[in-house]
Amino acid sequence: MSHTPHRRASAAGALVAAAALLAVGIQAGTASADATASQARNAVQPNPGAAAVSLSASERATLIADANSTTVQAAKALGLGEQEKLVVRDVVKDADGTTHTTYERTYGGLPVLGGDLTVHAKGGVTKSITKATNHEIKVADTTATVTPAGAEGQAVSAANAAGSKDAKASKSARKVIWAAEGAPVLAWETVVGGLQDDGTPSELHVVTDAKTGAKITQWQAIETGTGNTMYSGQVTLGTSQSGSNYTLTDAGRGNHKTYDLNGGSSGTGSLFTNTTDVWGNGAASNRATAGADAHYGAQLTWDYYKNVHGRNGLRNDGVAPYSRVHYGNAYVNAFWDDSCFCMTYGDGTSNTHPLTSIDVAAHEMTHGLTSVTGNMTYSGEPGGLNEATSDIMAANVEFYANNPQDVGDYLVGEKIDINGDGTPLRYMDKPSKDGGSKDAWYSGIGSIDVHYSSGPANHVYYLMSEGSGAKVINGVSYNSPTSDNLPVTAIGRDAAAKIWFRALTVGYFKSNTNYAAARTATLQAAADLYGQGSTTYNNVANAWAGINVGARIVSGVSVTPIANQTTQVNTAVSLQVQATSTNPGALSYAATGLPAGLSINSSTGLISGTATTAGTSNVTVTVTDSQSKTGTTSFTWTVGTSQQNVFENTNDYAIADNSTVESPIVVTRTGNAPSALKVDVNIIHTYVGDLVVDLVAPDGSVYNLRNRTGGSADNIIQQFTVNASSEVAQGTWKLRVRDAATLDTGKIDSWKLTF
Repeated sequence: MSHTPHRRASAAGALVAAAALLAVGIQAGTASADATASQARNAVQPNPGAAAVSLSASERATLIADANSTTVQAAKALGLGEQEKLVVRDVVKDADGTTHTTYERTYGGLPVLGGDLTVHAKGGVTKSITKATNHEIKVADTTATVTPAGAEGQAVSAANAAGSKDAKASKSARKVIWAAEGAPVLAWETVVGGLQDDGTPSELHVVTDAKTGAKITQWQAIETGTGNTMYSGQVTLGTSQSGSNYTLTDAGRGNHKTYDLNGGSSGTGSLFTNTTDVWGNGAASNRATAGADAHYGAQLTWDYYKNVHGRNGLRNDGVAPYSRVHYGNAYVNAFWDDSCFCMTYGDGTSNTHPLTSIDVAAHEMTHGLTSVTGNMTYSGEPGGLNEATSDIMAANVEFYANNPQDVGDYLVGEKIDINGDGTPLRYMDKPSKDGGSKDAWYSGIGSIDVHYSSGPANHVYYLMSEGSGAKVINGVSYNSPTSDNLPVTAIGRDAAAKIWFRALTVGYFKSNTNYAAARTATLQAAADLYGQGSTTYNNVANAWAGINVGARIVSGVSVTPIANQTTQVNTAVSLQVQATSTNPGALSYAATGLPAGLSINSSTGLISGTATTAGTSNVTVTVTDSQSKTGTTSFTWTVGTSQQNVFENTNDYAIADNSTVESPIVVTRTGNAPSALKVDVNIIHTYVGDLVVDLVAPDGSVYNLRNRTGGSADNIIQQFTVNASSEVAQGTWKLRVRDAATLDTGKIDSWKLTF
């Protein structure tokens, strides 16, 4: 189950990371759970029109043929250049007639890596288009300066640097257009064969700039009757009889076959054959035991995809991959390989722990599904999402199996005990428990091994399925945190699986999908199935916020927090309450604890009047929507005497990415500033963790108020107290805000100083 970077061109995925031995898999099925498990499982009903139609092989072939016959017209309709052509990869059809046609692109006859796109149409009318890149596919010319041999030499050097053995180019470098990142460039793609450092076959793809010879990127394309199985007890297997012999050939599931490599590392070995329809004895010493486990895992995965998601085989063509067991000697891994369209399993430490449990088999087989659908490149953030997709679907297969010997859980590879200490390889509720995986997204997540960068995606799927906090499911205790320390409400495992599967298979996931794009893709799938703005949709967004990707969506009324207020006696007040609701209709406003002389407009939310009495009040504002849903915010309001001086700047100052802005206030008060100078700040900005906020005194002294804290929360509406007694009050004070990142912007809405 180790997986090295996976790409469609011949992708094999290993279950275990070479260094960390991270097995894949998550149990799936409908195993009975404790009362706390998947409480939202039946809370949502999908839109039946958005469900994929189960296609026969001939129906799918007809759809693809129809799409192929119109690629020229489609290219023109999409506004593609004269040198661009479309090649149909897959067509998925919904029950309401919507089709999702995924294309690869060529430019001047050259393959475009990262040029994949999907057209979503109904009744001949395009509804939307999902593209891996929005850049125009165009290069100055297609004449290479670097020779193919030069590119191949660099690729072999890269493989050797990664610890490969017997590295050599398995085929001549092919000229391509690289468009997965940034502006398209002419490049060479070289595939290097041999063995990785743990014995896993290598298919290292290296992309080299064809003009300069610089390496652009690289990824690994090897990803990681009655059966008496080692992990699942006695089970019924799909087998075939030929004369007096039986074989592990499942004619009812795409003719899936299971072979014995007998320690080899190539070919198919021997098809498992027996004079009786009984396979294995539950012990690793019997060669057919591993064969029974692998065969069982493949048939469960086939059934899950067909019976739950309506997909007739990985390619939706009714044809199954095949399985190979007993690979190598004491090989502690398993992998998927696109070039053979097959799953391969080692026998583990001392050849006594074959990596053939349900979740491992489902994990590897799901890499095959990903390779013909979303095809996320097996490196960087797309690689982590690729790896997590195998974990996610493997979990669902294990729950679906409902096998009492291997019950459904959110643990990865717990049965095979690859670490020898009884612990699983990965934990979906809190990925960091494995010592390497990450619980939440951060800007450098794409630079670590995909088995660790998969952690946030595994985590978001768990949060969607089960929600945050402590619970017990099938006897296993979980306690899932969130990066923003706010709770996440579950939508249920079934709904989460349907959403993830749809995003993967209808073209919302692309070859270069990163975490932000995956959030968008799953929200689109949730909108298709359950409606945009539905509770399910909102809770999917909230689960992503729980791993530091995107903002939360609150169902009902949201009231923007109000900073503590300071006003002088006999001073006019004008404070606007900001609120929204997910329900249509007008909002009404009320407030308790307002200082004497102030009132709130029930229709507009404007607090106005003239404060008449000194003192401090505790104010609560309540906003009610048309469905009687309410939201509140509370703050203090201090009315001071004339001895206090308040200076304010209400002008807006835009905060751009990676820039610094200052809002000035001219103070005319004599003497020094107080030891408790009040600084009220109202900054409107998404993702406040980007911001450094300072108060700058007239002499240039800097008092830091916030330093990139708050993570993904929005807006800084807060009062700070600063000991500025060493500063002369009179002069120009400044609120300085530095945005230290990209993507999120905002403004200084207002700020004030109270002396």
